[in-house]
Amino acid sequence: MNARKRWVLVVLPLTLAMLACTCSSQELFPTPTPVVVVSERVEYAVEDSVVVATPTPLSEEEIADVDEEDALLVNLYQRVNPAVVYIEVLVNEGGTLVPFGSGSGFVVDEEGSIVTNNHVVEEAEVVQVTFSDGAVVDARILGRDPYSDLAVIQVTVPPERLTPLELGGSSTLQVGQRVVAIGNPFGLAGTMTVGIVSALGRTLPAQVLQDGGSFSNPEIIQTDAAINPGNSGGPLLDTRGRVIGVNTAIRSMTGVNSGIGFAVPIDTVKRIVPDLIENGVYHYPYLGITSDNRFTVAELAGPLDLPVTQGVLISEVKPDTAALQAGLRGGDREVEVMGMTVRAGGDIIVAIDGTEIFVFDDLIAYLVRETEVGQEVILTIIRDGEELQVPVTLGERPATDGP
Repeated sequence: MNARKRWVLVVLPLTLAMLACTCSSQELFPTPTPVVVVSERVEYAVEDSVVVATPTPLSEEEIADVDEEDALLVNLYQRVNPAVVYIEVLVNEGGTLVPFGSGSGFVVDEEGSIVTNNHVVEEAEVVQVTFSDGAVVDARILGRDPYSDLAVIQVTVPPERLTPLELGGSSTLQVGQRVVAIGNPFGLAGTMTVGIVSALGRTLPAQVLQDGGSFSNPEIIQTDAAINPGNSGGPLLDTRGRVIGVNTAIRSMTGVNSGIGFAVPIDTVKRIVPDLIENGVYHYPYLGITSDNRFTVAELAGPLDLPVTQGVLISEVKPDTAALQAGLRGGDREVEVMGMTVRAGGDIIVAIDGTEIFVFDDLIAYLVRETEVGQEVILTIIRDGEELQVPVTLGERPATDGP
């Protein structure tokens, strides 16, 4: 009695293919049955029996969790998006106002104050704001701060037209925490992206100002939420809809999102924006030193025979500064390290007000976060192998200088 012929019909949801096989023995390797896509279920027919396989269903609890997460994001967008604006900058060319650039911003009070990035509006002759409902109004610049890359503009509209956002906190952020960005990338208004805090405590590379000065922006939040040109100035939010940062830059070889975006922390915004609203500027405390940021003290400890492996090695003390008045010392000789000239022999700052300093960015961050002009701080320094406590009364940072 002849055995029944076996056959298999495989149904796949995503792939359409014809399986073929060239074999030396048809008995050992019979021609497979073609695969045909007809639905999202898989049927196997074996010796007159049919078995139907379906994807494992989600439990009611899992479905509820997914629905709750979706509802959370939908609700967040509906609450926050009315406060996020599209900013267009116009400049005068030959007597005609023409578009120069654009970005994002968000409302912070009922007086019409809108926070954005300094680099969005710094070249502006006319600033126009478009709200989520399509209304377009002119805005004036209240204040700008190139060091933090923050600016405040103001619109004149009835308070009921404004939806100020709640400002959260950035000091308790954790890597892995979910975040949301809302802005206008490439002019696409009201775009929302979701990601996580991918790193904390970043320092943006030194930015060169028009008159040749430079600055670094400390304690930056890094996120993988998609940020593209046009997102600048828009809010970075936690999942409760509270602002935790102002999107300011991306790191990319192409000029578009590559998974690494940066935001100014909201604690910095809270400190600087009130002064921008009231005075138009923010006054930074100033120590008056330079340090070679090509190397850390840990890297120089061996070549320069330093007694410590952390801190800030002072290269130069600038004239007429708090550092000079306090008697701090810069380098007194030049030494070649790895083919580069380094100024050696200066004081090494290892702590400020008892807070340890490991690298130059730590000193910048402490000065920006914890001090103000005229405040006295205690620097712990290493000089000629000896630890000293040096009181310093901070001055005010010049318009285009470092710390």
